Amino acid sequence: MNLKMEIEYQRGVVIARLTGELDHHTADKVRAQLDEAIMREQCEHLVLNFKDLQFMDSSGLGVILGRYKLLKQKNGKMAVCDANPAVYRLLEMSGLFKIMTCYENEEVALSGMEVVS
Repeated sequence: MNLKMEIEYQRGVVIARLTGELDHHTADKVRAQLDEAIMREQCEHLVLNFKDLQFMDSSGLGVILGRYKLLKQKNGKMAVCDANPAVYRLLEMSGLFKIMTCYENEEVALSGMEVVS
């Protein structure tokens, strides 16, 4: 299976909705698209919506951590939302929840990140 990503800009936030598998086959493409979206819109915040993400491996964790570091340099915020139990467990075991929050959905994420208009 491959990966599809839909990117939307809302209130100065890049919202990326991922569908499929974020693994070593798709990580470079996702990394490049996210970086381009962040730079093009000069956004400081990112929400990754994992509602339709079926699988993620350590390459996906690398993508997340790299975007976190990029946004941290811009004093931005990053969050994930809507992760299925398997993806949530991987994120939890990796320790990523020590540096970012997993929200119920996009609306709660935007509110929780305090980037509401």
